[in-house]
Amino acid sequence: MANQSSFEKLNKTANAKKKAANAIIYALLSFWAVMILFPFYWMLLTSIKSYSSYNSEFKPMLYTLKPTIDNYKLAFTAVPLSRYFMNTLIFTISATSLMLAITVFSAYAFAKLNFKGKSFAFTLFLALMMIPNELVIVTNFVTITNLGMRNTYLGLVLPSIASVFYIYLLKENFEQIPAELYYAAKVDGTSDLAYLFKVMIPICKPTIFTIAILKAIECWNSYVWPRLITDDANYFVVSNGIQEIRENGFGRENIPAMMAAVVVISVPLIILYFIFRKSIMEGVAHGGTKG
Repeated sequence: MANQSSFEKLNKTANAKKKAANAIIYALLSFWAVMILFPFYWMLLTSIKSYSSYNSEFKPMLYTLKPTIDNYKLAFTAVPLSRYFMNTLIFTISATSLMLAITVFSAYAFAKLNFKGKSFAFTLFLALMMIPNELVIVTNFVTITNLGMRNTYLGLVLPSIASVFYIYLLKENFEQIPAELYYAAKVDGTSDLAYLFKVMIPICKPTIFTIAILKAIECWNSYVWPRLITDDANYFVVSNGIQEIRENGFGRENIPAMMAAVVVISVPLIILYFIFRKSIMEGVAHGGTKG
């Protein structure tokens, strides 16, 4: 009985320590979540405050009793925000589609095809990841300018259609597919191209889907390259369009309207994430699984 009593006390002590540790962890995670989400809350709150209400606040208020959507109307009427959206959509869809095609075929070649110098070529290919992005941007800018592609959709898209990291990620995924499937397909007379589309792509669909989503998010958030290669408002994407609003539009004075424009631009990515978050996590987990 004494041993049982001691065991129960130790068990209760261990449970109490575990609960205390969990409480501390959850408290820290909650604090961190509030710190991360607060800027988004502040952005949304400011966007529904009237211009006069925002300017009359002696101290910033964490709520508003008179929300308004006038700022959203101003964001679409005072500047060509719809055009920025359309340009971004064209840029995102074009760059993502071309990048996927290049990534799939390149990863397949490095993963399954045998050709002279493949290992050396792939090593050099990976070495490109070591080059600072700033140097690549300068090179791309000079090339696109010399080709007369500034202020064009082609100039926006071309530097974004290849990614060493995504090719490497998909190559690793392709290599996890058993070689026996390839040999069996060849015995049945299946061509390499048919094997790619009928076997490899369906098996690796989660990873390919994840790459597509991440690339779309990357294009939507792209700022430096569109800002550098376009100075014509007809080709502005949402990122440098917002910068134009801040510098030369109502954003210098009307902060609530500026925040409304930022909310409108952020919503598509938020919706995209919540719709496909399970697919993204599945693709990342699938890409990290061996065997």
